[in-house]
Amino acid sequence: MTAVSEITQIVPKTQINSSNRRLITVAEYDRMTELGFFDNGERVELLNGEIIEIPAKGTKHAIFNDLVADILNEKLGKSVYLRNQNPITLDNFSEPEPDIVLAKQPRGNYFEKHPTSADIYLVMEISDTTLYQDRETKSLLYARAGIVQYLLLNVNEQTIEDYREPNFDGYEFKKTHRIGDKFNLVAFPEIEIKVSEILVANAEN
Repeated sequence: MTAVSEITQIVPKTQINSSNRRLITVAEYDRMTELGFFDNGERVELLNGEIIEIPAKGTKHAIFNDLVADILNEKLGKSVYLRNQNPITLDNFSEPEPDIVLAKQPRGNYFEKHPTSADIYLVMEISDTTLYQDRETKSLLYARAGIVQYLLLNVNEQTIEDYREPNFDGYEFKKTHRIGDKFNLVAFPEIEIKVSEILVANAEN
């Protein structure tokens, strides 16, 4: 049996393309990935049972991604497992690929599964062209999964949005940090990050 025909058995194309599409589960999505359904170079993620294309990352997005990872690695070291643009599993229908994830050690826990909300200290998205989706769709997904802190780096406005206190309707707490501000991490309150460490350093380097 070819990969294509097996994929069609998993999720029939008539159901994928129909206006009455059914939701795709994480198990089906993972199987499609294993069979090479997305091997043509496209990057996708599963959100609310739908396969969503991940836009190409611009130069600013890329440098912010690397810079934030460097800062968090410097401050937290091996006390966390930092995942960079890799999948996490939120529920049976969502497997996003956040820009930054701080997960519990040891990393060996994730050879057979992606981190779930119980494993995650922090999720961060770096947003330029995807601001609405990151603020609305992903924020709600992360809150419903119980992710205790969600940071959104708004590339265009040069701010960091800090979401905390998750529940089913979203995050109860939101604060927007600007250059000159500083914030801590919910899971590591002793760790303090100055916004200028990220935004000003990016401008200077």
